[in-house]
Amino acid sequence: MVLLQPDPFLNELTSMFERSTEKGSVWVTLKRSSLKSKVVRNKMATAGEEIDHRCLIRATDGKKTISTSVGAKDHQRFQASYATILKARMTALKKRERKDKRKATDADKKTKVSKKKRSRAL
Repeated sequence: MVLLQPDPFLNELTSMFERSTEKGSVWVTLKRSSLKSKVVRNKMATAGEEIDHRCLIRATDGKKTISTSVGAKDHQRFQASYATILKARMTALKKRERKDKRKATDADKKTKVSKKKRSRAL
């Protein structure tokens, strides 16, 4: 696994998405991390030192794995760039069909009215 800076990570993520457009998938995981071992974190906690938590982002296409670590200061900028990439690359997704509530209630009313007319006619 290669730990990259945020900008090269985004460039490599874009190329991963391009390679997997015809066939394949890209998995992206995000998790909170301090990038320190458990022993070091425990020593810092007992000493009363502040532990700097970062966001560890990993991406893989099954063949290649890349990762980056983003701090709290850079998180907004990174998230905006990441969202732009995702929106641009999710073109193959199909839009979900939703029932329009108004149309559904109008259709129900029409069937009730026609049933009443039938019962009156008999």
